[in-house]
Amino acid sequence: MKPTIYDVAQAAGVSIATVSKVINATGRISDKTRKHVHSVMEQLKYQPSMVAAALTGKSTYTIGLTLPDLANPFFAEIARSVEDRGHEHGFNVFICNTDNDPDKEVKYLSLLSQKRVDGIISATRIQNDQFLKKLIQQNIPIALITGEMPTLAVDTVMVDDYLGGFQAGNHLLELGHKRIAILVEDMDNMSNRERLRGCKQALSHAGLHVEERLVAIGGFSVETGQQAMAQLLQLEDKPSAVFACNDLLAIGAIRAARVAGMQLPSELSVVGFDNTILATLIDPPLTTIAQPIQEIGRRAVDLLVEEIKGEKVLKQRVVLLPELVIRNSCTSYNKQ
Repeated sequence: MKPTIYDVAQAAGVSIATVSKVINATGRISDKTRKHVHSVMEQLKYQPSMVAAALTGKSTYTIGLTLPDLANPFFAEIARSVEDRGHEHGFNVFICNTDNDPDKEVKYLSLLSQKRVDGIISATRIQNDQFLKKLIQQNIPIALITGEMPTLAVDTVMVDDYLGGFQAGNHLLELGHKRIAILVEDMDNMSNRERLRGCKQALSHAGLHVEERLVAIGGFSVETGQQAMAQLLQLEDKPSAVFACNDLLAIGAIRAARVAGMQLPSELSVVGFDNTILATLIDPPLTTIAQPIQEIGRRAVDLLVEEIKGEKVLKQRVVLLPELVIRNSCTSYNKQ
């Protein structure tokens, strides 16, 4: 049988109340007694019940993290950042991958609620705002990253997507490109819309207009990005450059260009967004808009833990700055 709190108390020669205070880090317990009780717990391999803690209204020291696609290095790096920062605060992190499926997203959020996690960080595009409102009504602290829901009062940590899109478009303009295509995941996501708007605004400032046929929906993967770029390269007046709203789509664009027999970057310049590890591994190395991924994860956890501990009341919207990272996937435009 698994050891109980009673077994720990008996083996340590202390009361059950003392063991409880040590487990929950409450009350006045000497360091000597605390270390002794922890030593006995390790010897007996005793694990406090999170379920029991939740039922008594105590903290379970757990955080839920929902992600749309763990195969995307950006979200894998977000997960690592959140997990590392969570552990620094003494919290375990449950990671849920939704595969960009709204039904799966609701299922995971519901499960996290049932497990009585202390708070939830979501990097998914929560489409069911009514369900999110229910979680808020249950007093579950929630923080959003990589996107926002202006209609809900929740903490949000994100990058300035508009500025990032503007930086990408402006960089290609400075290189002399005028026929610039844009690949976006989809138009339902506010981050994608802002990146698209920023790039269009940069071109508009230069007196250029983006043809709608040069804006393509690239989906969520390298493969779908490659398919979308392949369609753009079939146009009679091909684009000389493309801004892809994430690194996966940018890599898909590079693949499509190679399949079409094009030289990079002399025949097609490519700018991505995210600055994941893939940006340095692809050939040529990818010029991209860097998100401060580690900072996004850390700030989200900090805000959530502050709310869990009752250290703040007001919600915060943190907008971090992107940065253009120049590598070898772009070059000056020289019309043949």
